[in-house]
Amino acid sequence: MEDLNARRARTEALETGRMLFAQECVFERGAADLSGIPPTRIPEVAFVGRSNVGKSSLVNALTGRKTLARVSNTPGRTREINFFRLGGRLMLADLPGYGYAKVSKAESDKWTELIFAYLCGRPSLRRVVFLIDSRRAPLPHDVLVMDMLDRAAVSYQLVLTKTDKLSPGELTAIAAETKREADRHTAAYPELLATSAEKGTGIADLRASLAALALH
Repeated sequence: MEDLNARRARTEALETGRMLFAQECVFERGAADLSGIPPTRIPEVAFVGRSNVGKSSLVNALTGRKTLARVSNTPGRTREINFFRLGGRLMLADLPGYGYAKVSKAESDKWTELIFAYLCGRPSLRRVVFLIDSRRAPLPHDVLVMDMLDRAAVSYQLVLTKTDKLSPGELTAIAAETKREADRHTAAYPELLATSAEKGTGIADLRASLAALALH
């Protein structure tokens, strides 16, 4: 009976996520500094990760839109926090990537300051979706950001991206390594998700996880 109830609960969660992300999702605004961040009274989820980790592609896959979030072939191109309102129930924030070497230190520092100030000072923020490129596992800069989120007590969920680029064996090893790193951090959500925006892998599970945070 427990297994049956668990299957039912999972099916309901997946359907709730599907229905939420099928609703209208509109661009709210882009913010290049803290003064441009919009006020909101609905729960918010932020997507963060290194440059070129696939944040915009994942947002597009979640919402079923090909061009909702701009996908750039040039890492470090996104320089604003872009906000999207999903069905009046959830705000999605696509943050600039960090750690890209081909920008000036001053510009990189400005982006980093904006990202961290937002993450640590946003009362409506319910969770950070922390994207990790599955081909590389958590890099030292990723671990530094995780440490910062731990100190700020900001809940974050690690999500592997681009898993279609790996063999099943490689993915298993990377997932285990990433989970071990997550277990060292106090603010990390216990569930690790593996996704591919290109193949759709894990998208339904991530929708379900985020739908649980939405305004009902």
